[in-house]
Amino acid sequence: MELKRVVVTGLGALTPLGNTVSEYWNGLKNGVSGAAPITRFDASKFKTQFACEVKGYDPENYFDRKEARKMDLFSQFAMVVADEAVKDARLVEDNIDLDRIGVIWGSGIGGLRTFQEECVNFANGDGTPRFNPFFIPKMIADISAGHISIKHGFRGPNFVTVSACASATNALIDAYNYIRLGMADVIVSGGSEAAVTEAGVGGFNALKALSERNDSPETASRPFDADRDGFVLGEGAGAIILEEYEHAKARGAKIYAEIISGAMSADAYHITAPHPEGRGAFTVMKNVLAQSGTNPEEVDYINVHGTSTPLGDLSEVKAIKQVFGDHAYNLNISSTKSMTGHLLGAAGAIEAIASIMAIQHNVVPPTINHFTDDENLDSRLNLTFNKAQEREVKVALSNTFGFGGHNTSVLFRQLKD
Repeated sequence: MELKRVVVTGLGALTPLGNTVSEYWNGLKNGVSGAAPITRFDASKFKTQFACEVKGYDPENYFDRKEARKMDLFSQFAMVVADEAVKDARLVEDNIDLDRIGVIWGSGIGGLRTFQEECVNFANGDGTPRFNPFFIPKMIADISAGHISIKHGFRGPNFVTVSACASATNALIDAYNYIRLGMADVIVSGGSEAAVTEAGVGGFNALKALSERNDSPETASRPFDADRDGFVLGEGAGAIILEEYEHAKARGAKIYAEIISGAMSADAYHITAPHPEGRGAFTVMKNVLAQSGTNPEEVDYINVHGTSTPLGDLSEVKAIKQVFGDHAYNLNISSTKSMTGHLLGAAGAIEAIASIMAIQHNVVPPTINHFTDDENLDSRLNLTFNKAQEREVKVALSNTFGFGGHNTSVLFRQLKD
């Protein structure tokens, strides 16, 4: 069976740095931090009182009030970015077979705010079971893909992947495989998350996973810095339209890049901690290169998982050095989570977009908030500290890893005719 080529023909983003792809990319290039004190609830009693929230979002700019009340925020975010990506790819304008367009989405948690609110309301009541009739449809993670398909009439494969912080990248890999196997022509993929809630912040605080740098939120996410103390929780969404190459070419679609491989592995080590030697990260990067026949020397940029945790950053760098050998010193490596925070199940989507835009513009976004070198890291590596760097980016790799030991990598390249 001849496998199809798969390309990117549309993008959508709603992030702590901006509410469109262009705003998001400008924020990345300019090294803007999206972190600030939490506004979604009173966080004064929490160990962490800041997050990377989406700014200036009003659901009534996108939905009528009745419709918005039927959706958790993570589904609203999904709908907004899917609309931007669908418009960008001209899927509505062009006469495409709707039976051949699918939606494969990712979310690590789903409707956390809805679940929290309904449980609190019940606990504060008189014991009578009064629940919102939309409680379950608002909460379940798969509903985001359902909403997107219902709005646009897309009748192809439709589901949501759940693998913690690797969820959106898992969705992209599944979408890529469905298209290259000939099971769809176009798939709307990506991920969304809205976990900046009392339960979300409190839960991650209990795990001691979050930075507690309340006196300086904008510098709290500092991957690879000696004084990093945990990740910064983010929210938002990213959408990527994947399309079979000949199908895209036939309709004259704009092509951003080609996706040439996607791989997955497991640490098989610990529920929250990465393997200390980066064994799973090594395996997934080795496999993503091998599956596409890409030599390590062909990769120009790695958008790393890089969450700003003491163990995670070190293990990923160890894996990169194992996979790339001496070429590791020729790479640009950066963690855009230094600016966006960690969007959990949506992280892979917006970081894939950052990788695609790096290819488009030959600019590598920075790892901001570097103040003190970590003596445990190899100082010869180019971690793109504090300022974006211009270089030709023909091939970009994007890593996302999740609790449970889930590892995912996707590989993008400039389109070759």
